[in-house]
Amino acid sequence: MCLKDNRQYGGPRIHGELLVKNRIYELQGYAMALDKVIFLTRVFEAEDGEGFQFNIRFGGDMRLAPKFATRHEADLQRSLLIKALNEF
Repeated sequence: MCLKDNRQYGGPRIHGELLVKNRIYELQGYAMALDKVIFLTRVFEAEDGEGFQFNIRFGGDMRLAPKFATRHEADLQRSLLIKALNEF
């Protein structure tokens, strides 16, 4: 998991670098545009004992439900996503 800058080509430049238009966050192989995240649920136990998960809602009624083996890992990943959203 890491934060990346999604650089758009064209447009104004500052000191040779392209301006950052969107921030992209990667979680379990999915890339999310932070400006599209609308709602984040608390961590809860997934159905059928599949571990723990939280839901991420995006505009357009899209949802991502990452699952983790332990509650600690799910809490950590959710906290890091919240931190990234606050910095955005």
